[in-house]
Amino acid sequence: MPPISARQPRRDGFLHGLNRPFIMNDTIKSLGRNPDGMAVYEAIVNCASSDARDMDALVSLLTSVDTTGQFLASSARYLCAVDREAFAPWITPLIEGAIDKDRERRYIGSLLEAIWGPDCLARADELRFSDNNFRRIYKRIYPAGHDIRLVTHDNDK
Repeated sequence: MPPISARQPRRDGFLHGLNRPFIMNDTIKSLGRNPDGMAVYEAIVNCASSDARDMDALVSLLTSVDTTGQFLASSARYLCAVDREAFAPWITPLIEGAIDKDRERRYIGSLLEAIWGPDCLARADELRFSDNNFRRIYKRIYPAGHDIRLVTHDNDK
């Protein structure tokens, strides 16, 4: 069976190869009217715990309705905690969306440890060169000249 993103809905609302209506019909339309993304986040949580076939549409919708990056970051953290490998195709676009939308840096900082582990700051140099999303978040949270690793207590002598 081709990947979800390669399947096209038929006119009757079913995806080729599936025997159930594609959620994108009325449900997605109603979720899109949600002003902040909370309902879409809840749909992603429900989808992750039952059937991930609708995840492409939900991630795309959340990217369009979440204006602050709050629910994008929360969704990325949740999916990573549930099953990082199974949800990898959706975690990356959620992180990218959170980086783009969270201009005030309220939510993306929480992604560092949740996605890259509690030792991510100790491995910051390695991760900045190997992972573009880590580099983008790290650069935004710790701008040049304010690198936490450069702060030493040698001046306290």
